[in-house]
Amino acid sequence: MDETDLKQHESYMRICIELGMIAKQRGDSPVGSIIVQNGIVIGEGIEGGKTHQDITFHAEIEAIRQATKHLGKQDLSDCILYTTHEPCIMCSYMIRHSKIPIIVTGIATGEIGGYSSQLPLLLDTTIKSWTKPPLLIKGILESECDALNN
Repeated sequence: MDETDLKQHESYMRICIELGMIAKQRGDSPVGSIIVQNGIVIGEGIEGGKTHQDITFHAEIEAIRQATKHLGKQDLSDCILYTTHEPCIMCSYMIRHSKIPIIVTGIATGEIGGYSSQLPLLLDTTIKSWTKPPLLIKGILESECDALNN
């Protein structure tokens, strides 16, 4: 990754961190996500499971919902997902179903993660209806994303 790509990824991750801070301030897990298409943010997500009393209000899913509504289709194969935390298994299913080809993350989440757990759906190649696994760009503004958890 060259310096221009890194600066662009960091710029978008800063937006995610701001969204994660909103989630944290209202008592939710501190996760923020965005969907970018051709340099334009077309979806934003703020973690809201506690606020909405609905486990499906994960930041990544909210960003996907906004992006698909904006585009009028579920195919996000020309988009990039940025998120402060590694997408969980549930979000990973949504990402794969939406065909998002690039995922940029700040920190890994371990046992519930879409690439670092024992159920790495983001890496799966056995489900024939899915496209190839997305490119994973990890560790962007890692210390700032990790600081959201404190």
